[in-house]
Amino acid sequence: MKTIYSKEHILRDSKTELFGGELVPPFECPVRVEFVIDEITKRHFGEIILPKRFGKEPLLRIHSEGYLDFLENCWIDWKGAGYLGEAIATTSPSKRLTRNVPPREIDGRIGYYCLASETSISKGTWEASYLAADVALTGAERINKGSASAFSLCRPPGHHAAADMFGGYCFVNNAAVSAQFLLDNGAKKVAILDVDFHHGNGTQSIFYDRDDVMFCSLHGDPMDAFPYFLGGNDELGEGKGLGYNFNYSMPPKTSYTVWSQALDIALLKIKDYQADALIVSLGVDTYENDPISFFRLQCDDFSDYGQRIAKLGLPTLFVMEGGYAVEEIGINVVNVLQGFEG
Repeated sequence: MKTIYSKEHILRDSKTELFGGELVPPFECPVRVEFVIDEITKRHFGEIILPKRFGKEPLLRIHSEGYLDFLENCWIDWKGAGYLGEAIATTSPSKRLTRNVPPREIDGRIGYYCLASETSISKGTWEASYLAADVALTGAERINKGSASAFSLCRPPGHHAAADMFGGYCFVNNAAVSAQFLLDNGAKKVAILDVDFHHGNGTQSIFYDRDDVMFCSLHGDPMDAFPYFLGGNDELGEGKGLGYNFNYSMPPKTSYTVWSQALDIALLKIKDYQADALIVSLGVDTYENDPISFFRLQCDDFSDYGQRIAKLGLPTLFVMEGGYAVEEIGINVVNVLQGFEG
């Protein structure tokens, strides 16, 4: 399995996150990816290659033009307005109190496009996000050309990004952009399996009324865990998408025994769907010592579930999502990939 990776992810190096009423160093930081690439190198796990550049068009298949323009220009406009810190939303469109029009002033515009104020926008955020999408698309292209598997080591992650909203450390939805790329290049149906601790609310919202992408997410119960407002087990899709969205939310201290039972149910759904390809939103923040999660998976469990995913026999693209600054992030990611490779 080839890994697609660029050192330019460092362009996203925000210094502030709103957490517990304080501005703290972000949990989503450059070292997380370096732990992964170091473990891949240590284990000699396949070739590491650079991404191709695909331009904006694949992103526009998922995200609105206005939203991408906002991401590209936010930092410039923020500094131009005279603000001294990193860009953090202080307002947001409220239920029943919105005209649904992005304001001209950047302080209002960032709130319009923001779904979670913990995530700041800093210098280089757009460039790193744009490149992360290319990392994902390079993996998708390899799958489209016949590779059995690929690992897109994306940073920043993407699964919380909606068509026109950022948050949860996510700006461009790398998994969604990859799924659409596969559909635009011959696939009839694509399945997305999201194993990140946090619900992939952005991915769900993008495909919720479509039947050409099945979305299955295993995550912390949204009554207890970010992103809170989506991820219930009763959310099954709508319109053409009814019956193609499946959530498996679980309570604090969920063990691998319980988690893997949900995984097996999701894998059976995907098998019955008969997808042409599988995208795995690979977050390893289900690990027992992850700093912002509450599941109890141990390192060996990641190898086991990689093996279970492999039994589907589908061309599979792994797209990096969460898993935070503990050294085991590299161990757990490569355990999944090696488990998959057998």
